[in-house]
Amino acid sequence: MNAIAKEKKIKVWITVLSILIPLVVAVLFNYKIPDAKPLTFLPPIYATINGLTAICLIAAVWAIKNGRQRLHQNLMTLCICLSVLFLVMYVAYHMTSESTSYGGDGIVRYLYFFILITHIFLSIGVIPMVLVTYSKAYLKDFKSHRKWAKFTFPVWLYVAITGVVVYLMISPYYAV
Repeated sequence: MNAIAKEKKIKVWITVLSILIPLVVAVLFNYKIPDAKPLTFLPPIYATINGLTAICLIAAVWAIKNGRQRLHQNLMTLCICLSVLFLVMYVAYHMTSESTSYGGDGIVRYLYFFILITHIFLSIGVIPMVLVTYSKAYLKDFKSHRKWAKFTFPVWLYVAITGVVVYLMISPYYAV
């Protein structure tokens, strides 16, 4: 398969995944497994995974800036794997547990919802960004990869960090 055909095929997959992942998450988020034991131990684990993703993203940037291409590639692949693991755990938690309402008030409540809403929207938007950026490296189009990465990195880092912040802000309100 030539490079143009390969890139077209990848674009189709990126489009499909960018639409399908949020739709599947939304459907599963609203589905409760009957009589399932709540997986209440998962939120601190998936928050930690978000934190590890943020650390790995920063380490990957350090690696590439220091000429460590293989380390950069491995760290970015790890970031994608961590994000998939987070998503599986997040969906599993919400399929077995009721959503937790934020109990804070005042300005902190508005701050929480601002962070939560931007986190949710950017977590949807970062999916195609990550896939395109990763595919550019896969296709060895490093010039385009660098251009995409300049936008993808800060958005993905924001999503990873705000995932931890949202968890820390809502964790006192989890039902035990």
